[in-house]
Amino acid sequence: MTVTEEPTVTAGAPAKEVGQPRKRKEDTRLITGRTTWTDNMVLPGMLHLAIVRSPVAHARITNVDVSAAQQSQGVVAVYTGRDFAEEQGSLPCAWPVTPDMVNPGHPSIAVDQVNHVGEAVAVIVARSKVAAQDAVELVDVDYDQLPPVLDMEEAIKDGAELVHSHLESNTSFHFVFDGGEAGAAGNTDQAFAEADVVVSRRFVQQRLIPSFMEPRSVVVQPQGDNYTLWSSTQIPHILRVMAAMVTGIPEHKLRVIAPDVGGGFGGKLNVIPEEILSLLVARRLRKPVKWTETRSESLMTAHHGRDQIQYIDIAADREGNVKGLRCRILADMGAYLRLVTPGVPILGAFMFVGIYKFPAYRFECDGVFTTKTPTDAYRGAGRPEATFAIERIMDELAVELDLDPLELRRKNWINAAEFPFTTAAGLAYDSGDYEAATQQALELIGYDELRAEQRRRRESNDPVQLGIGFSTFTEMCGLAPSRVLGSLAYGAGGWEQASIRMLPTGKVEVVTGSTPHGQGHETAWSQLVADELGVPFEDVEVLHGDTAISSRGMDTYGSRSLVVGGVAVVKAAEKVVAKARTIAAHLLEASEDDLDFTGGTFSVRGTPGTGVSIQEIALATFAAHDYPEGIEPSIDAEATYDPVNFSFPHGTHICAMDVDTETGMVKIRKYACVDDVGKIVNPLIVEGQIHGGVAQGIAQALYEEAVYDADGNLTTGSFVDYLVPTAADLPHFDTGNTVHEAPGNPIGAKGVGEAGCIASTPAVVNAALDAVRHLGVSDIRMPLTPERVWRAIQEGGDGGDRATAGTTAYGGAQTETTAGVSTDASSLGGDR
Repeated sequence: MTVTEEPTVTAGAPAKEVGQPRKRKEDTRLITGRTTWTDNMVLPGMLHLAIVRSPVAHARITNVDVSAAQQSQGVVAVYTGRDFAEEQGSLPCAWPVTPDMVNPGHPSIAVDQVNHVGEAVAVIVARSKVAAQDAVELVDVDYDQLPPVLDMEEAIKDGAELVHSHLESNTSFHFVFDGGEAGAAGNTDQAFAEADVVVSRRFVQQRLIPSFMEPRSVVVQPQGDNYTLWSSTQIPHILRVMAAMVTGIPEHKLRVIAPDVGGGFGGKLNVIPEEILSLLVARRLRKPVKWTETRSESLMTAHHGRDQIQYIDIAADREGNVKGLRCRILADMGAYLRLVTPGVPILGAFMFVGIYKFPAYRFECDGVFTTKTPTDAYRGAGRPEATFAIERIMDELAVELDLDPLELRRKNWINAAEFPFTTAAGLAYDSGDYEAATQQALELIGYDELRAEQRRRRESNDPVQLGIGFSTFTEMCGLAPSRVLGSLAYGAGGWEQASIRMLPTGKVEVVTGSTPHGQGHETAWSQLVADELGVPFEDVEVLHGDTAISSRGMDTYGSRSLVVGGVAVVKAAEKVVAKARTIAAHLLEASEDDLDFTGGTFSVRGTPGTGVSIQEIALATFAAHDYPEGIEPSIDAEATYDPVNFSFPHGTHICAMDVDTETGMVKIRKYACVDDVGKIVNPLIVEGQIHGGVAQGIAQALYEEAVYDADGNLTTGSFVDYLVPTAADLPHFDTGNTVHEAPGNPIGAKGVGEAGCIASTPAVVNAALDAVRHLGVSDIRMPLTPERVWRAIQEGGDGGDRATAGTTAYGGAQTETTAGVSTDASSLGGDR
């Protein structure tokens, strides 16, 4: 994809901002550090917090001795869980995915028991950050250790050690969805019984850590009965509501501000223990307080992502027409349920069918408690997991049927003429053209040449083999509409609000409830408003992140900013124009119906040379000397937008991978992707989002994994051990776009923030397997480290990473069906 740097102007026409690759307004202050991060804030008399954290994964707390810490120089107070037991409440979980879901409660600070390493057991309050950190070492905690619970498959067995002793099991919920033409489990089973081929696999989505650039930080200032909370958060509006409910502080007495936020990737989509503790301490001491985490604290205690075991069955006839899909998922909740923890795998339930026309589909998910850091949303949130499973199992089916993996996909995907299309998962896909995106991606990567090279290498027994992997995907994004979220028992709506204020000098203030943390809202929103109002891009200022300025909003996650928040901005702008039209008609002594509005100016149709600009109307309205009777002297407006459907971006990602069969080293030769994200507001921002998303997806495939030892300690607690790739570790990306505007979205946008992350991981893994499958390798568990790849080649299976073999998604041995051939996982390895 090629982008230029400045808008182009067609002679005789006003410049259009939408579609132009504007450099981001916010970048200068962000890149140079000339902004106010939460940790930069200094308030008079501010105290500093440090957290004493559990060094064990599972234990009863028998005693907490804080006497030495209380005597330490600079220490003002030390609090334990018992000090806040009556007022700390429980951290919120906003998504009870089943009526009988078990939520054990989540204290901000442990009182009697700890359930993961890093859980807070005491809070130091001191006059300096150094003094607070020094005193942490002086708190003496006695623990009565309990066995850790780390393995989901063991945790759900009868008689397993319980994470929470007051519960009956380690299962939080069991969620079932039956869909497709069959519509019931019995008919889904019938589809499998009648199939010629059934392929069953067990895939593992490893645990990941969001690894945002700016560590989390919180500042609280009490002012009488009022509190101002600054936090490095994605969700200031949701945080305000939830913090008020947890602490009992009246919502109208609590102001939440998210200043510039240095990344999130879902990792700041939460109400965290330290936000509640900071409020509790500030309320008790009547002093401003600050807490900022260290990087090791962040990796250990900020919520993690992914961590699923997926049992996938796919049924087809001998020609490769898919007949059914069954998915059983074990999803690791960690020790507690955070804000949307149980909802993350359920979002994936609607995407396991991908872009394919399955007539029968069944999904089951068990949420499992373990003594690990809680999980929650991480870029893609359920959809990368689903896309990985369906794109991997399609490749496995292609191998079983001896079909080209792309031919199998073409045979089964939804054709362009079939849109809108309702899938077996019940979603109404509104638009797309998978063939067009795929064809462009094939041309970008040079597919025919790569296949020819692959054949040459195979024939010569080259030690470095070439593989080509596909991922043809779609996703549901723009987390909304509210009615759908309500039907899924989600605790909030999916609407978004925006308002536009026309200042007397003609400048424009846009107030948005969608809060950025690196997405480019200030630039994209300015482009939208500039076009709608016909004002210069530079005259638009975007305000966000402060609940005292933007009083209503649902914040930023799930690729919803443009397709929900951006539409709200456009709707507000349309109202501004409508109000201005009435005043323009009065000033021009014409009927509203006779006015044209072009390039920011109202003119009387057929009367050249007459006109009044919307900026002149703003000044005239401010003066209020001459405006129509019966209307208010203002053209400001606000709008709330609630979509009627999700949006469905799609694309084709292709990876060409070199695998050294002697060392296990892998190297991405080429990577091409063509995405359809609907109407593109700013190509430069889209390109950046795709690049960043692909980088994170590659990182999951090849580098990243949060690893716990047998005692429940995180052994990847620094960037020495938790491997995050740099630009030097990544290939050049050849990118492109097809554009099919979303018919249900007023601006035609579909969302782009998570597309690259969702699509890239299976493309990379499929490429690696394509390179070595002729050596007997059928799976390699992520990340594809050189050791895992080498072991898989030596053992001719999967490197010993598969926990169960020869089982279907429902636990029974997979045998030959009555209709024909089936394949099992019996060659796929042994020990856990």
